[in-house]
Amino acid sequence: MFENVKNRRSVRRYQVREIAPLLLNDLLEASFRASTLGGMQLYSVVVTRDAEMKEKLSPAHFNQPMVKSAPVVLTFCADFHRFSLWCEQRKATPGYDNLMSFLNASMDTLLVAQTFCTLAEEVGLGICYLGTTTYNPQMIIEALELPKLVFPITTITVGYPAEMPEQVDRLPLEAAVHLERYHDYTPADIDRLYAYKESLPESKGFVSENRKETLAQVFTDVRYTKKDNEFMSENLLKVLREQGFLR
Repeated sequence: MFENVKNRRSVRRYQVREIAPLLLNDLLEASFRASTLGGMQLYSVVVTRDAEMKEKLSPAHFNQPMVKSAPVVLTFCADFHRFSLWCEQRKATPGYDNLMSFLNASMDTLLVAQTFCTLAEEVGLGICYLGTTTYNPQMIIEALELPKLVFPITTITVGYPAEMPEQVDRLPLEAAVHLERYHDYTPADIDRLYAYKESLPESKGFVSENRKETLAQVFTDVRYTKKDNEFMSENLLKVLREQGFLR
């Protein structure tokens, strides 16, 4: 039961094989049945197949090779622009230039993106989420000519897999499921819940390669540092203002 989801993995290498436009449209249309706030569908998807456009997008994603090698790159955007235009053309005054509207549109967008990924994998395609989308949003906004009240939330590369990589580990169910109320973690809980992750050869390799004492230090000192997060937070707020979601 649920074997496709349980066996999923991020695919970064793809066959030189196009995805039929009809198949892609069918997948997108089906994914648009995902839950959406008030039936507003606060998202847009930019489909990139053109090699020149992939070249423009690549620097925003730190030139990860799958951006240029994937047959299709999908940029899922929070979009209150279209809905606001509809309101204005129907004698209604939109008031969606605020943080709450951005959060609502972001949730709509991610629901659609994940639904698309699940459906794509069901038909034999491989996908990879690019977490870099919100690191350099202004570069993507410029490349895709996104208007005010449109903001890139996530990018997904998609194609027929040319690899079957190992699955990345996941924490046990009890780590993230809380019955009736949130139950805080004791030091013993943390030791138990992270024991398997810390025991993996690749985890030990990360610790050794980065000359750290623990795997947690690899995350805090190397991969996702306070300094980097604060810098990207400031940039995110700046671009949100430029796109009209913050004043």
